[in-house]
Amino acid sequence: MKMNSFIAGICLFFSSLFSCQQKGDFKSVSAEEFSTIIDNSDVQRLDVRTVAEYSESHIPGSININVLDKEFAAMVDSTLQKEKPVALYCRSGKRSKKAAAILSEKGYKVYDLNEGFEGWKKAGKEIEE
Repeated sequence: MKMNSFIAGICLFFSSLFSCQQKGDFKSVSAEEFSTIIDNSDVQRLDVRTVAEYSESHIPGSININVLDKEFAAMVDSTLQKEKPVALYCRSGKRSKKAAAILSEKGYKVYDLNEGFEGWKKAGKEIEE
């Protein structure tokens, strides 16, 4: 009996430890859902790729703040409105998860384009060059 409660305690410890590991609270969505979300004019569109990537093409109406820039968090706070949701993306979905975690920890409501700009183009969605 003592061993079972010990094991249960260990399981509880590890489950609480790992459940706290998630960085931020944001929702990753498909291109279709992202498209619906950004149809709302209150939603801020954020491209977290490099300036060069953004310059080639991007989702219309999006602003560019490179998540790899060491001043990313400060630039976000001086550019975005915390009371409005943010829909963000990168090339494939990796960097945007990092950005989404940073923003959600700062109190922003965040939607992440799961497959990034590549998934957006593959879905045939509108781009601006």
